[in-house]
Amino acid sequence: MNAGKRKQLKLGAFFHPTGNHVAAWLHPEAQIDAGMNFEHYADLARTAERAKFDLVFLADSSATRDGNLNALSRWPQYMAYFEPTTLLSGLAAVTKHIGLVATATTTYNEPYNIARRFASLDLMSHGRAGWNVVTSSNVSEAYNFNKDEHLNHDDRYERALEFVEVCWGLWDTWDDDAFVRDRASSTYFVPERLHHLNHKGKHFSVRGPLNVAPSPQRRPILAQAGASEVGREFAARIAELIFTPLHTIAEAKAFGADIRSRMAKYGRNPNDVKIMPGLNAIVGRTDEEAREKFQELQELIHPDVGRQLLSTELNGVDLSPYPVDEPFPFHIFEGKQIIGSSGQRIYDKAKKENQTLRQAYMAYAGARGQRTLMGSPKTIADEMEEWLMADAVDGFLVQPSHLPTGLDEFADLVVPELVRRGIFRSDYEGSTVRENLGLQRPVSRYRTGASAKAV
Repeated sequence: MNAGKRKQLKLGAFFHPTGNHVAAWLHPEAQIDAGMNFEHYADLARTAERAKFDLVFLADSSATRDGNLNALSRWPQYMAYFEPTTLLSGLAAVTKHIGLVATATTTYNEPYNIARRFASLDLMSHGRAGWNVVTSSNVSEAYNFNKDEHLNHDDRYERALEFVEVCWGLWDTWDDDAFVRDRASSTYFVPERLHHLNHKGKHFSVRGPLNVAPSPQRRPILAQAGASEVGREFAARIAELIFTPLHTIAEAKAFGADIRSRMAKYGRNPNDVKIMPGLNAIVGRTDEEAREKFQELQELIHPDVGRQLLSTELNGVDLSPYPVDEPFPFHIFEGKQIIGSSGQRIYDKAKKENQTLRQAYMAYAGARGQRTLMGSPKTIADEMEEWLMADAVDGFLVQPSHLPTGLDEFADLVVPELVRRGIFRSDYEGSTVRENLGLQRPVSRYRTGASAKAV
């Protein structure tokens, strides 16, 4: 860091098609056909790049949601939208600097396909690709991939680790100087600089080599969001960007310390990871205006959607028979396991605050487990700065409540305030997403000594 330069925020823009709020599509300023509208995404990516965001981030699922179809018909998210790596390939052509991060599951893919797909995206974008590694939370995905049931939690993570390790090996197929492309000697590549992986493990047998040349980053950045014990260990092993929900500075500092304390045993430096929790920022000219905007969205939530939203997080329990303005039906969970940290937080909060069903879904709907921050540009910038200077986070994944308006407001009102305070860039400093995030370029496992230092 240059002398006199303040610590800098990292910013990502997290795009659900119409916005992060569960009722976003009903907002009159939302792009109603967003999931199938490429020009909508192109405009969002250009807006985020104009504001000098580090990256855009796309979630994914390999299945539609299952549940109450009447409720799902009022909640289009994850029902029909672009496959994200295909979409990012298009966005690579209409942007020049911003990172392009997409979700892909390790449970219902094969390492060779994923390694090839993201290596291609990284080459096409000149080093701007990132992979959000997930193990699939939507149990319905199993039915689309020759399975009758979802793998259990720990088995999914075991498979995921081997999956990532295979991808790492495939991305090291070619040395950086393998392709000499010399017409005079009729030599396109140097044979000794091509490496077969020959991996044989519990879950995968992959010979290689990968038929994609090395990219400017050598491999895409890896993002991860696990909050469970096995998820944290997995993050400490592989993640370079973590966006686990964090709601207080104390919680964020404890989480960061825990992750970084686990990294040494994997030969990783604590600076090898950036922690950027989600931030559902709702911007108004005043704090009161921001609260009014949020309340307008809350009032658009249909009760059927609210119940289904909770059901999705609470292990699929059927909440449709229960009136929303009566106490939360705790009795139906007796003897049942609540899978996932989000579901547990919903249940614990409802019990602690003696919530009704409506109060429970209203409390969760705004940001789906992430933190909602509403206010004027100054109010929002104050909190972001406080978290940064407390060393609680490295930055945030901004999740606009509705798109495109929510992103426009953040880019036009909050980002200039962050720049004015000297905690966010006024222009890009690197040519790859690794460089802009302050992450090192990996060295191939086949390069040692002087040759490795030269990379």
